[in-house]
Amino acid sequence: MAHSVDQLPAVLGELIVVSNKLTRMAAQLTDGTESPAVWRTLSALRHAGPVRLGGLAALSRVAQPTMTKLVHTLVERGWVQRVADPADARATLLAATESGEAALEAWRTELIAAILPQFEGLDPDEIAAIARAVGIVQQRLDAPIATTKEA
Repeated sequence: MAHSVDQLPAVLGELIVVSNKLTRMAAQLTDGTESPAVWRTLSALRHAGPVRLGGLAALSRVAQPTMTKLVHTLVERGWVQRVADPADARATLLAATESGEAALEAWRTELIAAILPQFEGLDPDEIAAIARAVGIVQQRLDAPIATTKEA
């Protein structure tokens, strides 16, 4: 089925909805007790690298006091560490530890195992189509953020 450029907003809207539904379904199928905020925070650190608390709060779209509490818990657990900011000796950066990275990877593996039965029976062409779609979306998400300017 061919789509026109005019349909892109609707297609992207559906992609966002189905992506959220996939994530929720996978999480519901697991026995995980961690808050989704834990995984979002570790994932943000994985992709952003060491970052200041305010930057991490902005990435996670939570208030700074909320992030402070979450980071405190993650530091106590050994999943996040504070490191000196090489650009500013007065500041610290937050980074995921090896055990934090391992916990994130274990959680993702658990999610995949939980959702895999929902996708049994896909033929190779369907799997290839999903792989192509993921590649396209990932490539666009990795590109610099495009801004629209009004004339």
